[in-house]
Amino acid sequence: MGLEGEIEELREEIAETPYNKSTEAHIGRLKSKLAEKKEKLENQSSAGGGQGYSVEQTGDATVALVGMPSAGKSTLLNALTNAESEVGAYEFTTLDVNPGMLQHKGANIQLLDVPGLIAGAAGGRGGGQEVLSVIRTADLVVFVLSVFEIEAYAKLSEELYQNKIRLDTRPPKVRITRKGKGGIDVTMAPEVELDENTVREVLRERDYVNADVAVSEAVDIDRLLDGVLDNRVYLPSLVAVNKADLIEPDYLETVNSDLRDHDIDPDDAIFISAEAEKGLDTLRERIWRELDLIRIYMDKPGRGTDYEEPLMLRAGQTVGDACEKLGGELEDRFRFGRVSGPSAKHDDQQVGKDHELKDEDVLRIVARR
Repeated sequence: MGLEGEIEELREEIAETPYNKSTEAHIGRLKSKLAEKKEKLENQSSAGGGQGYSVEQTGDATVALVGMPSAGKSTLLNALTNAESEVGAYEFTTLDVNPGMLQHKGANIQLLDVPGLIAGAAGGRGGGQEVLSVIRTADLVVFVLSVFEIEAYAKLSEELYQNKIRLDTRPPKVRITRKGKGGIDVTMAPEVELDENTVREVLRERDYVNADVAVSEAVDIDRLLDGVLDNRVYLPSLVAVNKADLIEPDYLETVNSDLRDHDIDPDDAIFISAEAEKGLDTLRERIWRELDLIRIYMDKPGRGTDYEEPLMLRAGQTVGDACEKLGGELEDRFRFGRVSGPSAKHDDQQVGKDHELKDEDVLRIVARR
């Protein structure tokens, strides 16, 4: 039996095993073994060669447009950027990854129109593994859903989940420290309902023999596995409902109901028409906000403050991060900075590398000659 058969057997056994305290450790062991088999299959597929997708990442952030074939991603990319992605009213128009650059508030945001995902993409169907590997490198996922195919969201989300992409969440608070002897010692917060033996079984399947494990929040077996494995990617996401100009008034509540059925708040979804270029300003602004970008205006000696081309950083980054992004020998020559704006107590506040910057700060760096 090949790996695919072994994977299917494990999935069937997990599905057929009733979950309770007495079977919890067994299910944990099966799920851990399933993760291992899937990794081996993915490695075999990668080693097998074939044409993949290679996209050079440029700009200040990268956004992946994810949708079913002919959801309107190519039309949207063309409307938002200077790209020229082929557009057609039939499935599988896009056969390669097409990049374009969205310019907004001084930021250069790379948008990737990836080939339409189909069911089974995580298992390799339709070049799915290559497509999903591109999505994993993005900073934000934008689901592009046709207003007539809201149910596609569940399929798309599942394909991303199966490819270890976790949306709109953070890594679980699970800490593992290998040690030389003593077996597997487990410490769990009071709210954790998993049995200690379940945790041990999951780790043993991942070749842990001696380790200290701390589980600091309530997790189920799947979240525990996410904490044990280091190949999960955590990304924020948005939902854009395309072709909204085709919604008849009496159909709108059906659309909203479909969104709620998939745990999408209609007020959070962005209704757009890529064809008619409606709702795109709202989408640009939401992309900007989700990426957590901030603009830093550099005060350049003898030239004044550059408000035209700000330095783009992420919220929470510091003067030291600004020096690193500016490059050269600036980090080594840094003496101090002077900041005016939202993060400063007063204009021209003298600060060190650890000073946290905020959107639209003005920064001057004083360096040694």
